[in-house]
Amino acid sequence: MSEATNIISSPVPSPCVSLCKMDTERRYCMGCLRTIPEIVAWSKADDDYKRAVWAELAQRRASVRFDDEEP
Repeated sequence: MSEATNIISSPVPSPCVSLCKMDTERRYCMGCLRTIPEIVAWSKADDDYKRAVWAELAQRRASVRFDDEEP
């Protein structure tokens, strides 16, 4: 497990920011950058899964751009 995934305490908070809108390709939520399967699984997922999603979100945030964002 990476250092980033170890720093999030239990219970692991949701990354939801109440901006629930999928991108045009329906890959990621434009608010929290989760996929639909990640959003659906979240409420029943264990903390290890949630920390892994948070680690993915950090990587996505660095590389994913939406059509309406400035470069």
